[in-house]
Amino acid sequence: MSGPKEISLQDLKAGVADGSVVVVDVREAIEWDAGHMPQALFNPLSAFDVGMLPKGVRVVLSCRSGSRSKTAFAMAQSAGRTDVDTHFAPGFNGWVAAGEPVEI
Repeated sequence: MSGPKEISLQDLKAGVADGSVVVVDVREAIEWDAGHMPQALFNPLSAFDVGMLPKGVRVVLSCRSGSRSKTAFAMAQSAGRTDVDTHFAPGFNGWVAAGEPVEI
């Protein structure tokens, strides 16, 4: 199994805006509560539920800096969700560093 595909900030924002992308944040609750990407779904790695991942849209996994989203990718692939194949490598840290909005 190879690693997940990466998506650029611009493509991520465009996909969320047009509804073709759903971001799934796999950080833990304390991190999520402190701030997250607008419109992201919460599915923490410690209780990651592959069954809760949306279907029919491009799912982009995201965490703080790209490591946990790779683990979630491997879990999704192992569960047969070969359509879940992308992560936002810069993660939430990259989102914030780019000056993007944060929802609390």
